[in-house]
Amino acid sequence: MSVFTHLVVELGRFLEPVLAESATAAAIVLFTVLVRIALYPLSRAAFRGATPAAGCLPLLLQLPVFFLMYQAFTSGGELLAHRLFAAPLGARWTEALGEGGLLGAQGLVFLGLFAAIGLVAAWSAVRGRRAAAEAALAPARPVPAGVSAEQQEAIRKLGGVLPLLSFGTLITAAVVPLAAGLYLLTTTAWSVAERAWMQSRRAAAAGGAAGEAVGKVTGGRRSSL
Repeated sequence: MSVFTHLVVELGRFLEPVLAESATAAAIVLFTVLVRIALYPLSRAAFRGATPAAGCLPLLLQLPVFFLMYQAFTSGGELLAHRLFAAPLGARWTEALGEGGLLGAQGLVFLGLFAAIGLVAAWSAVRGRRAAAEAALAPARPVPAGVSAEQQEAIRKLGGVLPLLSFGTLITAAVVPLAAGLYLLTTTAWSVAERAWMQSRRAAAAGGAAGEAVGKVTGGRRSSL
């Protein structure tokens, strides 16, 4: 038994009194959240970084976790016996379709997963468009040292494309085991919420700095009078 499998099994046993047969599915979600919390310092640094590569680092560090989960639910073992409602965590969508069709018990579980991923992707796309519109209206920021104008343009284009990549998660979730789909849903939702939170904090900080500057100017004028 791998370390990953052991952790998921133990978390599932802890949650089983409350969630019954869906405890292992909830353990996957909880495990994903713990991974994202551990990666938060890197995500925050990447959010402040000036290169596209910096933003890709947290994603690259999650790939080993995804592959471990994929292997755990495809290579056999005790995890294959666990379920999310009516669907086995090791089942794929095509297999669910063969067990009652699109609206069968297993098919409905996958449809719920796809709907949740679609909502997260739509939220990401809306926020991305809103951020792009606000950036277009905002005054031009000085280019950081060591970053060329071409790199700045590449960063701007990448920022417009990244929110749309969440829709690609739908395709991946349709071909990987249900457990891996749960991981994708959780980490994608966390990424969108995390970025929204960091953007709101940056906007609040910028607004506070602007208010402080206005206060200093106003105070200076009053003292001169």
